[in-house]
Amino acid sequence: MERKYSVIVFDLGRVLIPFDYGITRKKMNGVSEGLGDKFVDRYETNYDLHRKFEKNDLSVDEFLDIMIEWTENKLTREEFCKLYSELFWENTDVTALIPKLKEKYKIVLLSNTNEIHKEYGWKNYEFLKYFDKLVLSHEVGAYKPEAKMYESVMEFTQLPPEEHIFIDDVAEYAEGARKMGWDAIHFVGYENLVEEFEKRKIL
Repeated sequence: MERKYSVIVFDLGRVLIPFDYGITRKKMNGVSEGLGDKFVDRYETNYDLHRKFEKNDLSVDEFLDIMIEWTENKLTREEFCKLYSELFWENTDVTALIPKLKEKYKIVLLSNTNEIHKEYGWKNYEFLKYFDKLVLSHEVGAYKPEAKMYESVMEFTQLPPEEHIFIDDVAEYAEGARKMGWDAIHFVGYENLVEEFEKRKIL
């Protein structure tokens, strides 16, 4: 029996908006020699702190206190937020699919993200207007692949798990969706995504 799809759920980072902390590194190095190198290395080494911020276990103020210390007090909070967030760009091939998909399906965003990246990095992208719901880790108080993230989507859609399909660049997060009864596509690029959609008669 052919599977019925009602909801298409997209990840954000590296699917709709690629990002590169190398951009942040370079911009901070422009403020003070080596500052960006030291900051990004420390950030990657202490990635658990990033996770806590995504889950809202750290407030914006608590996070910024640490970040300003890590940038040796050479940036104001506003300057830090901008440099920390100006690392995204739009994957226009993929985002161009969204208006077409919207004609037939509910469209939901499911993202591990944080309040600063939303505010300074991606909230004004035009394609977001097509989404019926944004389910964001810092607002849910969980992050993928925790069940609460996927459950939050279904609380909104009020539809059976099997009618959802999730697209994510992290195989573990795609698998988390499958464990909830969803279908999932591990995103590796635009062409493959179109093939997977066509295989399922979504496009």
